[in-house]
Amino acid sequence: MTRRLRLVPLVLAVLAFGIAALAHWEKPKQVVHLKTSSATSAARDSAQIWVGQSVVPLTGSWKFQLGDSPVNPETRKPLWIESGFDDSRWETMDLSPVPGITDPYNGDPRYVPGWTTKGHPGYMGWAWYRVKVPVAARDGERLALEAPSYVDDGYQVFVNGELLGSFGKFGDSGKPPIVSSTAPAMFLLPQSAAGSGAGAGPIMQTVAFRVWMGPMGLTHSPYAGGLHYAPTMGTATTVTAQTQLDRLELTAQSAYAPVEGVLLFLLGMVAASLVLFDDSDRVYPWVAAVLLFTAFSDGALTIFTLTRWLSLRTYFMFFDVFSIPLQLCGWIMVWWHWFHLARPAWLPKVTAVLLLLYIVTKALGGDFFYGAVLHPPVAAFNAASVIVRLLFLPLLIFVIGLGIRKQGVEGWLVLPAVVPLAISQFSSELVALNMPVKWAPFGMTIFVSQVSNLVSAAVISLLLLRRLLVSVRRQRQMALDVKQAQEVQQVILPKARTQLPGFVIESEYRPDREVGGDFFQIIPHKADGSLLIVAGDVTGKGLKAGMLVALLIGAIRMVAETDFDPVSVVKALNRRILGRGDAHATCLALRIAADGKVTLANAGHVPPYLNGEPIAMEGALPLGIIEGAEPSLMHFQFKDGDKLVLVSDGIAEARDDEGHLFGFDRIRDLLRTAHSASEVAGLAQSFGQQDDISVIAVTRTAALDPASA
Repeated sequence: MTRRLRLVPLVLAVLAFGIAALAHWEKPKQVVHLKTSSATSAARDSAQIWVGQSVVPLTGSWKFQLGDSPVNPETRKPLWIESGFDDSRWETMDLSPVPGITDPYNGDPRYVPGWTTKGHPGYMGWAWYRVKVPVAARDGERLALEAPSYVDDGYQVFVNGELLGSFGKFGDSGKPPIVSSTAPAMFLLPQSAAGSGAGAGPIMQTVAFRVWMGPMGLTHSPYAGGLHYAPTMGTATTVTAQTQLDRLELTAQSAYAPVEGVLLFLLGMVAASLVLFDDSDRVYPWVAAVLLFTAFSDGALTIFTLTRWLSLRTYFMFFDVFSIPLQLCGWIMVWWHWFHLARPAWLPKVTAVLLLLYIVTKALGGDFFYGAVLHPPVAAFNAASVIVRLLFLPLLIFVIGLGIRKQGVEGWLVLPAVVPLAISQFSSELVALNMPVKWAPFGMTIFVSQVSNLVSAAVISLLLLRRLLVSVRRQRQMALDVKQAQEVQQVILPKARTQLPGFVIESEYRPDREVGGDFFQIIPHKADGSLLIVAGDVTGKGLKAGMLVALLIGAIRMVAETDFDPVSVVKALNRRILGRGDAHATCLALRIAADGKVTLANAGHVPPYLNGEPIAMEGALPLGIIEGAEPSLMHFQFKDGDKLVLVSDGIAEARDDEGHLFGFDRIRDLLRTAHSASEVAGLAQSFGQQDDISVIAVTRTAALDPASA
């Protein structure tokens, strides 16, 4: 084949050539002859093609005309498809490649600039290309035509007045077709389209392309308009192989977008999963949203390039009007939240306003509603779009500047992602200035916007890893703090078994977490032999509850130094906890005198059990609700051999796998049979612990000894 193969792996090229050669290996190869002259119109049409096992680009002496063809009233077909139509007054259009000019998107040197660079700037609509070529081929050999792989925007192809096919959905005459991204396409010529051999002479073929270009072509390329590659003609077998190779080339060029899309999707899912670990940090949902939306955009680009599912209008409306603006604003908000910026408060609002202006100016500047509404002043809205994009730059720089000022190194790390992001906003303008906006490593076309996405994703990955390491260190420090708090709590709680003159005391404490919210103190009076027991339960769990427990235990110790009265202790604790936000606690304080007389003050705590039966007493408000709250008060006699058990509500609230509560009835039955506080706590815990569990059991011994000094 004479057409140079680019961007396709060598193995695929050799394989395709081998298949084409083996299919006709027994036939002698013919030579392709091209003859051209420029003297007259007839001479112009005298280029003869003898087609063998090759394809020939139809580059020269095309006739070109703007507008659409009138209809022949007899045939009801376009007049300009007829072989006998005189196109001598049309302008000549050469589709030969120009040295030094390449495809602005993939670098292909076979690229030909469109009609906007050849005397028709700003024109969009219908145009026609016609060429006459004499063709001869082997007896019975079927010929085919490969249409250009890059056309603005859609086309119909005719040979000798017959429609071979089209790229796009063409409806009523004169109405714009629905077009998608063009791709290599092969069209079989009629069986009679070749001579009966070299000796019989060639047959003249009239090839005509009816081309349509809408406003999208004008707004996305300074070289827009019509055919950008020369059509090729050859035997059906050879053209088939060439078309397959060109499709492989297109697939290779488009391979980067799906790869990037998958990577960004996975990274976006990782960022979304971080919300489960820290839902207070708003940067994670922003990062996830931007990455997932960018992955979706890459998927849309892949579908648009390799299929005909998305029309040109639909895709570019999504890409220009929504995808680019939303990604830009999304990254600004990512860095805003990443650096934990709160000032100036107007910045997110200004970003939202600029986003709206960006969308409106792009929508109207792109003329996406062509054919449905009157044309807006496209140039004015395009200029406004450039101004809006320029306004985004100081906003983006301002955010990064604040981040650098606040976090130093981490702010500087963002710059590699911000620079290509800013450049990508002006890719169309850069193309017009002949500046590079794409690269083609390994045969894949990569645009500057995709480089921006990749660099931003890489920066985010590094920063997320850095934040994760910082978070791990912080978690380790917090775990150490919790462990130390747990150790402190164990120190300030009484021993599991204490024997005092006249009393045997057992206690068991099993927090639901590392640090619990239950508290109790057992304080003997050294002078009169009485015993003060204070037990309670603060609201909440974890370290916050543990800190409140430490506060209350310190207050209990301080009050007990001067006053053993249970009512005084409860009131002092209420004053200490009052006004500390949502901090509340239940509390029970009792004083057992040496003669067994008990004074009991209760502020919302579970009543104690005497010899297995709950003590009936009036209810009262917990601590921290109102100032000057009075606890419920009662007196009773604690006789020799009696057993008084204080429990927290964590026992009654224990719940099994089926959702059944342990309940107070089970507590009463358990206290009649259990022999120790550890046994009571263990049975409730194995039932299904849901809260902190604490049990204090006080047994009055028969023989009283004087209180130790």
